[in-house]
Amino acid sequence: MSNKIIDFFKTGPDRPLITDKKIVRKIYERKRWSVITSLIIGYGFFYTTRLSLSVAKKPLIDSGILDVKQLGVIGAVLLYVYAFGKFTNGFLADRANIRRFMSTALLFSAIINLVFGLTHYFVLFVILWGLNGWFQSIGSAPSVVSICQWFSNKERGTRYGVWAGAHNIGEGLTFIGTSFLISLWGWNWGFIGPGMACIIVASVMFFTLADRPETYGLPHVSDYKNDYSAGKPSTEPIAKLQLEVLKNPIVWILGISSALMYVTRYAIHSWGPLYLQEVKNYTVFKSGLLIGLNTMLGLAGAVFSGFLSDKFFNSRRNVPTLLYGLLLTSSLITLYLNPPGHQWLDMVALGCFEFSIGGLIVFLAGLIAVDIMPTRAAGAVKGVIGLFSYLGAATQDWISGYLIDAGTTVQAGVTTYHFDKAFHFWIGASILSLILALTVWNVKAKE
Repeated sequence: MSNKIIDFFKTGPDRPLITDKKIVRKIYERKRWSVITSLIIGYGFFYTTRLSLSVAKKPLIDSGILDVKQLGVIGAVLLYVYAFGKFTNGFLADRANIRRFMSTALLFSAIINLVFGLTHYFVLFVILWGLNGWFQSIGSAPSVVSICQWFSNKERGTRYGVWAGAHNIGEGLTFIGTSFLISLWGWNWGFIGPGMACIIVASVMFFTLADRPETYGLPHVSDYKNDYSAGKPSTEPIAKLQLEVLKNPIVWILGISSALMYVTRYAIHSWGPLYLQEVKNYTVFKSGLLIGLNTMLGLAGAVFSGFLSDKFFNSRRNVPTLLYGLLLTSSLITLYLNPPGHQWLDMVALGCFEFSIGGLIVFLAGLIAVDIMPTRAAGAVKGVIGLFSYLGAATQDWISGYLIDAGTTVQAGVTTYHFDKAFHFWIGASILSLILALTVWNVKAKE
């Protein structure tokens, strides 16, 4: 049974090379378009079955089903499992048939969301959300592996940026669509709705994604595009290339920098709706709408980051990383200091936050490290960076929950949440992230 499962998910054998250049071009371009479109839409929908808990937090608290500490534990469990899952599945993705690997993961995540929306028990919440974290971890690394398989070095940054913006589509759908469903039918539909949608998306992805070009009789993408700007494709065994990833100190530095950036990213996405509702007096739907609309600026930030670095900085990522990092810290400070009642300034701060996060996810959470390591080990790179990133995100969740709970006051039966200590933690993390990123300023792409 185990051998059949392995055979189902592993990449296929290379087929004899097609010699007719017209046929090669026709197949290549058709599949490249299908792959990048499927990755953008599919990876976006992964987020709808992960962030649903963020939108449902206040309704779950108000209904007495869960409290702030329990929500922090549930969120942290998902992220810790997600972190180690990204590491494991990143290494597996280098050897996997991406079409089968990624679509199956989304299907199981969708089913778990359906069950999550039908239970009321804390322990079951924890178990289900932990399992969800594992299947969610199969979204990112396979996507990057597929991009590296189908797009060459000179065009990778732009495509990577467009794909990385997919999470903003998913976040927007979650914060707007899920909050709308919850406002109509209760917290349960914040999980049932996305689960139903993702069953459909996973089924489509199974037919529209693709395995490696060589499994279709196509040449390596560097040969197809005649792009050897990062050197000739490595012929070393994958295991040796993956070991090089683990031994490279730059990958570790970028991983820690990304972890600190993810502290701020998940702080706002996980606790932002509650912050806007409790401190800024927004309704559940308005808080979801505000964050959801601004995630579209994250899409712009991601797309622009790849284009900017490819077209204006010769595929170097250092200066854009600095600019995005400064914008991130400034936006967090603005959101924190802006008093209630100034909604336009909240919108500006959240818009700048999402734009900067979009770009930094491209650079710190993958592209810089992918550039400097062999593309055949791209999954391992994303696995290592992902491990660090989501350990940061998970640690943030329970620390933030503790800091928010510690600042809670009750007067005349009214509970008030204070976010001062949490914001100090988030802002400090953004500053440290940028400092670490600047230590690898002169790193250059190579194969």
